Amino acid sequence: MKLTPLQSKVPSAQLPLQIIETLIDMLSEWRRQKLPLYLFLGLCFNLVLAPAVFAATGGDLTRTQAYWLAALGLVTVALAIYLFFVMFVPERF
Repeated sequence: MKLTPLQSKVPSAQLPLQIIETLIDMLSEWRRQKLPLYLFLGLCFNLVLAPAVFAATGGDLTRTQAYWLAALGLVTVALAIYLFFVMFVPERF
C-alpha cells in the first residue's frame, strides 16, 4: 500500500485526531460564513425541483433547460425575499 504525503508525515496514531480537528475547523468556519452553505442547499433543492419542472413541461424542454429554469426560479424567489427584507428592515442593511 502506497502512503499519501499526509500519511507519511503524520504518525498513524495522530491521523484520526488530525482529521477530527480539521472537521471541527470546517464546521466552525461554516457557522461564520453562511453563503456557501446556502448555495449548497440551493443546489440540492434544485436537484429535487428540476425533475418536477421537466415532468411538468411534458418533454418540451431538454433536461438541461429544465435545470436552468428551476435554478432561475430559485434565484427569483431568493431575490424577492431579499428585496422584501431590504424594503421593510432597511436599518439592518
